Amino acid sequence: MTWPPGPQQPQPPQGEFGAPFEPVEPIRPTQGYGPQAPPPAQPQPGPYGNGYGSGYGYGQPQQPYPVGPATGGPGGPAGRHPSGRRRTALVAAVVAGVLVVGAGVWFAVSGGDDGKKPVAHGSSDAKQPTASQPASPTADAEVVDTVAPVGKLNAARKPGEAKVLWMRDNGIDIPPLGADVYGPWLTGDTLAKGTYRTVSGYSAADGTRKWKLDLPAPLCAAPTLPTTDGKTVVALKDGTAPDADCAVLQMIDLTTGKAGWKKTVERKGVVDLLSDVAMGISGDLVTFGRAGNSVGYRVSDGTKVFGKREGLCQPFAFTSGPRLIAATNCRADADTQDKERVEGIDPATGMPKWTYRVKTGWRVQQVYSTSPPVISLKKGEGESGAWAIVTLRDNGTYRSQMVGGKNENYAVTCDADLAVSGRNLDGCAGVAADGDTFYLATKPVTVDSALTNKVVAFDLNTGKAKWRAAAPAGQIMQPLRMDGRNVIVRVEGTYRKSGAVATLAPTGGAPTMLLRHPASASKVESSFDAARLLYAGGRSILVCARVSAIDDKEEKKVKTVMVFGP
Repeated sequence: MTWPPGPQQPQPPQGEFGAPFEPVEPIRPTQGYGPQAPPPAQPQPGPYGNGYGSGYGYGQPQQPYPVGPATGGPGGPAGRHPSGRRRTALVAAVVAGVLVVGAGVWFAVSGGDDGKKPVAHGSSDAKQPTASQPASPTADAEVVDTVAPVGKLNAARKPGEAKVLWMRDNGIDIPPLGADVYGPWLTGDTLAKGTYRTVSGYSAADGTRKWKLDLPAPLCAAPTLPTTDGKTVVALKDGTAPDADCAVLQMIDLTTGKAGWKKTVERKGVVDLLSDVAMGISGDLVTFGRAGNSVGYRVSDGTKVFGKREGLCQPFAFTSGPRLIAATNCRADADTQDKERVEGIDPATGMPKWTYRVKTGWRVQQVYSTSPPVISLKKGEGESGAWAIVTLRDNGTYRSQMVGGKNENYAVTCDADLAVSGRNLDGCAGVAADGDTFYLATKPVTVDSALTNKVVAFDLNTGKAKWRAAAPAGQIMQPLRMDGRNVIVRVEGTYRKSGAVATLAPTGGAPTMLLRHPASASKVESSFDAARLLYAGGRSILVCARVSAIDDKEEKKVKTVMVFGP
């Protein structure tokens, strides 16, 4: 196996994680969970980090971060390549010389992308969204979600348990195969989320609907986080037909629900049209990433900041938050292996401030943390693939690689694991990091007929485990976010046991409960089969990731938001 240019050829010691430099044994995730394979010795920063300048000086962002159930391994790919569900069809179509897109639309395959840059059009290109103020639900509430009663749940709660502050039913008529839920986004006291052709904002305190924005076409992508002043830019289909493209950008003020600027991004070429979209927001920049042709606009006024780069290397996905990190593909048509990079990006220009070259054959899978940079890398496909977690310094040079324990697998929940279509580069939960420690959950195992697991703390300077903290008996625990030196964790609810939000000290030990959900609500809580969780302002906010049901009547009854508090 060929090494990157450099004066040294480090030899890999024994370990339990896959390695982006010289894996001795490929990781074989068990049932979709984390991998095991020996890692290498730490390489010298020069040959392997390739830092070109310093990174931002921000600390770890402390915004609440979504957490979902432990159902995945390293997570699905971000938006660069045609997704797995599309890739097979693409290959078959290329062999046949034609490509089917949508119903009855055919393209001849003649060398891929035509090389043209995306063109942004004005807000007259499509119908405008319409906003409405809170309204009383009617008998025919096709697009009015409703407040669900919580009185009986609270009447049965025990001393020391939190209240169910409010719940929301879906109440929206969605397509037969279901619809993704985008967000949640929390700005001030407003909790916002989007489903199908609607974005709504609620009072985080009591669930009162503050506003509702009806959209002219379905949502198809959105950033993980909003701007610090409560703005976001979502992506819509460019029509309502089944073969419509994800191409329209719509800015929304999440405090007021008012729609701002709108632009249509021209998408051309086989790879572009079939690529998943990955979005991000950093500062005043929103990014619309996809294979070979990413663009960035100012959130404030829609001005284009950057488009397709010159040359072979093209970014395909970007993170949200104070520090902007991109995943970049440098693979040529003739290459037989992946050639990718991690880049620290200047949001003012969209150009890299530093670059970390990933070893040939490995792909940038997800970014688990931007400060410090913690990167998930993947080689190969499916259960035969290898997985590695690498941390970088602020200037993009190599710092360490996580060394897993023997017979220990790990669980991370990403957008792909939640069966949602948006696959953002930072769309993972169940991970957290501060300046010197990375926190990761183990794969649940059965103990006394119930699933349980541990949270492992890794030293970012050595990559070795510092300690392991066991979840409460019969429950699963995942890192949520940092709170100073402590790590906040989610304790997942089951049909018979309620969930909770707790904290772990930097030295480990048993979790200290911050908010224990009422046992009387455990049945409802466990119905949030695929959900994200925020913890902010002393409230635990559970939001489903996707809505689906057997018929229209049942889909409107699906609980989409459940909020707990003191």
